[in-house]
This record gives sequence, structure tokens and C-alpha cells, in this order.
Amino acid sequence: MARRRTTHLAVNHERWLVSYADFITLLFAFFVVMYSVSQVSETKYRVLSDTLVSTFKFQSQTLNPIQVGQPSVSSDPSVIESEPQKTGEEPGDGPFERETDLPHMAENLRQTLSDLIDKQLVDIKSNEYWLEITLSSNVLFPSGSANPNRDAQTIFAEIARHLSSTGNPIQVEGYTDDEPIRTDRFPSNWELSAARASAVVKLLQAAQIAPTRLSAVGYGEFQPIADNSTEAGRAQNRRVVLMVAKTSLARPTKSIEGAITTLTDSGNFSPVSEPDGRPAQSGESSEPITVGSPEAATGAITPSGLRAIKLESGGLLFTGDPEGRGTDTD
Repeated sequence: MARRRTTHLAVNHERWLVSYADFITLLFAFFVVMYSVSQVSETKYRVLSDTLVSTFKFQSQTLNPIQVGQPSVSSDPSVIESEPQKTGEEPGDGPFERETDLPHMAENLRQTLSDLIDKQLVDIKSNEYWLEITLSSNVLFPSGSANPNRDAQTIFAEIARHLSSTGNPIQVEGYTDDEPIRTDRFPSNWELSAARASAVVKLLQAAQIAPTRLSAVGYGEFQPIADNSTEAGRAQNRRVVLMVAKTSLARPTKSIEGAITTLTDSGNFSPVSEPDGRPAQSGESSEPITVGSPEAATGAITPSGLRAIKLESGGLLFTGDPEGRGTDTD
């Protein structure tokens, strides 16, 4: 009987290398992904964040109105939603009671905001006609947001303390850098800059600044003061500016059909009275001539020697020639 040959099985003691190599490969891939994620672009992060929020949060089919700042819990009317009350008792109504020394006010603000000025977050310039307060948006708002933070509320409370005792008009201007933004709330930098300016207006109103003195303007990315190709330049362009004027500019008024008009020394027409009978707020004039219609104005001579001639089209032509020579009225 043949003897069975014993079979020897070879044992491979290096099989652990296969599992170890797979583990090292996966670990290497993990660190590559972590490194790529660590290189965050602010713009891409903003877009990604807004996309995730809009995806996991229910959104209506139409654009929601822009909510500026925190909802008001006081009974004071909103400067954005309601028209100012013309009570005549607000500091901003009517002529100023006294001249405001804007350079002196600027010096007081520099002392109050000295810490922020040293950090180059606030810049204050002034002359006898204007006071300009420039604040970096980085210290006022989160990135891509128009909701002021706690620092912004404290800063504007201090600024309002210096501005509340005067009647000077205040224009709040919002600016951004050229990084594009496109969300449901802010389709472009126009909306973002305007919303930030409006948020500051509401902070100033909450700090007892008369709403009749306030206005908000958004300039978007189109008024840069630094190069947008660098991060430092973009940070300078993201700003909010308060322009405090020495006097308010009169708004142009529409001519009212059928109203009695006044021919002033310069030859301009201005309303004599408003529809409710109140005298119109017009500029200074010397010996105005009141006319009720173009027919009544024909032949009238102003104190400066201008003569009114009626045209067939219904208008009036003013000439310095008393006889109207050389004037074609056809």
C-alpha cells in the first residue's frame, strides 16, 4: 500500500500589509480633503452658506421684503415704513436755532471714538460745511448681512449722543466691495448697501435722532476708495459713511396747474401759495410781480427790466428789449 504524501500548506505572514496599505491610502485621501476644505474663500463660503440655507429652509415663491435691522418693539413710527410727522417740535424741523460748529463736533467725536480710529476702523473728516464719519462695515455687520451687531449699536449710540443736540441733516451712505452677491434677500450689492444704510438710519432713530433729519443711500460697489484686487482694499471699500451737512438743501417743487405764480427778479416762477392756502417757502426776491395767467403777464416789466411777451403756443417769452424788437412770437 502506497504511503500518502503529506501536503504542507505555506502560511503567508505578510497579508497584513494589504490592509495596512488600504488604511494608509484612505488616511492620505482624508487629509487631502481636509486641506482643500481649509482653503476657504469668503465669497465662495458666502454663496455656499446662502445656498444651504435656501435649500433646507422653506422659501416662498416670491422675494420676501428686506427686513432691515432688528424688529422695532417700541411705539415709535418707522422711518422706512411711515412718513415723518410734521409737528414742528422736532429738532430737525424748520430753520436751525443756532450755528453748528462742525469741526468742533468732529474733535469731540474723535475723542469718543479714539480706540476705533487707532485701529483704522473709523475715520472722521470735517470742514465748516460738512462732517464726514466713515466706519468700516467689518465692525458693524456680519459678512453678507445687513443686521447690525452689538458693536454697531454701541457705536451709533455714542455718535447719536453728539448729533442729537443739533438739527443738521444726516445722510447715511452704504458701500460694498466688488465681490458679487446674489441671494434671495440681496440680489446684488445695490440691495446690500442700501439695506445697511437703512439699518444705520433705524439705529440713529432709536437713539433719539429726529427721523426728519435722516436719509439713506446705497452706492453698491461703484464708489471705491481703494483697490478691490487686494483684501485690504476690499475691506476699505466695505464701509458706511455719515454725511452731516451744515444746512439742508431745498427740494425742487412741481409747478401747480392753475395756481397763482410769482415772477421774481430773476425771471423765474414760484408758487405764491400751496393748495391749502399756506404761503409757499420760496427764495428771496425783490418786489415780485403777481400774475394770474399768461394773459395777465403779457407786457409786465420786472424790476430787472425784463418784458413778458405771450407766445401763440401759450407760453411766455422774456426779453430785455422794451419794444420787443427782433423777437419773433410766431
